[in-house]
Amino acid sequence: MSGEADGFLRCELKENAMGTKGREIVGMDVKTLLEMLNRAYADEWLAYYQYWLGAKLAKGPMKDAVMAELTQHAADELRHADLLALRIIQLGGTPVLTPAEWLAVSGCGYDAPADPHVAKLLEQNISGEQCAIVTYQKLIGVTQTADPVTYNLAVQILSDEVEHEEDLQALKEDLELLMARNRG
Repeated sequence: MSGEADGFLRCELKENAMGTKGREIVGMDVKTLLEMLNRAYADEWLAYYQYWLGAKLAKGPMKDAVMAELTQHAADELRHADLLALRIIQLGGTPVLTPAEWLAVSGCGYDAPADPHVAKLLEQNISGEQCAIVTYQKLIGVTQTADPVTYNLAVQILSDEVEHEEDLQALKEDLELLMARNRG
């Protein structure tokens, strides 16, 4: 094969490797899908930071258990952000580039851990997980038949978010029992 033909072939293969066909099979407006994915991406980064910082600041009864759970959840949220960034790029988009933009496009927002008491941290993060569950349920609804790749990604992340909510609620119940026992 000539050098010129070889270069042409590499270029053509590279273009196909960028997901052209993968974008073509999406049965919905890709711009709308990218907006939804970027909103979820921003939420994941903000959740990561909220968990990560909360784990560093936590004070009160059961602090060690809460810190360990928040640290684990932070790692999961960062992994979710990575998965979403990859999907955004596969679809020809660009993930939200700055933390200021994360706040601007976020659907769930950021609840700063200004009060480091474990009860408050658990309450804030339960609320965040509940918002994430709604976000991924919506994403699943619009992609179920339109985009199986994003659908499967959203199902995977939703499963984690449901587990996070359950973990945090269990810790909150344990904390409430401990505090009631100490009062009585």
